[in-house]
Amino acid sequence: MKDNDKNSIVVIGAGSIGQAIARRVSFGKHILLADLRKENSDAAAKVLSEAGFEVSTAIVDVSSRSSVHALVKKAASLGKVTGLIHAAGVSPSQASPEVILRVDLYGTALVLEEFGNIMQQGGSGVVISSQSGHRLPALTAEQDKALATTSADELLALPMLQNITDPLHAYQISKRGNSLRVRAEAVKWGKRGARINTISPGIIITPLAKDELSGPRGEGYRRMIDLSPAGRAGTPDEVGAVAALLMGSDGTFITGSDFLMDGGVTASYWYGDLAPE
Repeated sequence: MKDNDKNSIVVIGAGSIGQAIARRVSFGKHILLADLRKENSDAAAKVLSEAGFEVSTAIVDVSSRSSVHALVKKAASLGKVTGLIHAAGVSPSQASPEVILRVDLYGTALVLEEFGNIMQQGGSGVVISSQSGHRLPALTAEQDKALATTSADELLALPMLQNITDPLHAYQISKRGNSLRVRAEAVKWGKRGARINTISPGIIITPLAKDELSGPRGEGYRRMIDLSPAGRAGTPDEVGAVAALLMGSDGTFITGSDFLMDGGVTASYWYGDLAPE
């Protein structure tokens, strides 16, 4: 089989969650692993290659349309794109509100728009969002629609996104926007016979999470875990199991949906011991 006759899966974000999902859904397919930092994609590619997967790497800045478009072109050159795993993003402890909105909100809109143009019939994708979007105070129907449907290039100019000074608020609204955007994009992807869903994990034990747990917000995160119904954090493999359902043959009736998997942290936030006073 020629390389360009193969099916390919694009993984944006070379961290633990992206890798865990790729292991579950990429057997017999070519993985294009993209990250902002070459050392990250190279390290992940080495692990996956040694596990028997066929992997190529690329550098991508999801906040740049030209960079995302270049990734789309490379993916198309490798074969029919039948899968997308978008797991790239920055956290409130890593960046300013402006950077968070540009990477997590605008960047996701770009990725969905660009890859929605080439996704093959029967293809599927998952976007990794966050439980944080479920703790955002209620938005109006008009604000929800604006986050879901405003064109990517006009998204950051929305009045509701101006003058945000709290990184956590920028993160929450970005993640809320991700799930809404996926819901709207599912209609467009469906016209190509493809599906797209969101997973909103809670605290998943990754190198980044370990940094967060020992950082300035660590006490709050540990309290979330202790007071949640599950009483523990999750693992990348558990996220991979949900993604495998969504992207596989057992999930063909699921599209435009957001799957909250946080050990009950959000339930406790609204109805339990974590509820705001």
